[in-house]
Amino acid sequence: MKPVGVFGGTFDPIHYGHLRTAFELLEGLELEQIRFIPAARPPHRDAPGADAELRLAMVRAATEAQPGFVVDDRELRRAGPSYTVLTLAELRAELGPRPICLVVGMDAFTGLPSWHRWQELLELAHLVVAHRPGWNAPESGQLGELLQARRADRVSELHDSPVGRILVRPVTQLEISSTRLRGIVASGRDLRYLVPEPVRAIINETACYTRQGMR
Repeated sequence: MKPVGVFGGTFDPIHYGHLRTAFELLEGLELEQIRFIPAARPPHRDAPGADAELRLAMVRAATEAQPGFVVDDRELRRAGPSYTVLTLAELRAELGPRPICLVVGMDAFTGLPSWHRWQELLELAHLVVAHRPGWNAPESGQLGELLQARRADRVSELHDSPVGRILVRPVTQLEISSTRLRGIVASGRDLRYLVPEPVRAIINETACYTRQGMR
């Protein structure tokens, strides 16, 4: 059974940096699919600029043409903060022994000890750390020790067991951030060529990131 990738985030808005990372991991790790799971109430940041239904619509619009990209709205349907450990527990119950690969950036990985019940993540899934220039993997402390003990050297290790390995995987660096995109819209400029055209259309039609539209 090929692994299922899990790519969570606020996607406020989704952009080509998200999509390129997901595409490279889908192909390079030979995943069955990669699930985009928008967060309803992210525990580690301010409330999103666009509401949950609109962010879900943008994720669906951005991913619908790519085979292997799947949108999962479970965190938007679940009450309370969007804790990753709860999402993985639900997926593990549904997918049985199929490998699950949780995708995180190196910045998120270095902050892992602040996550809710973070020690349980590797009991539910593998971790795939999407590595970009400018970030270094920890070499000491509890994360350095964890990486040394659990690090995978080959993609095949993610296929051979359902949970427990950490793969650091280089991905193409695109200097795009959702924060910057919201600022571009708020200043009256155009997101053309930074987000997929269907996402740009939704943002323009709803004015969700203009000074008038933002909460």
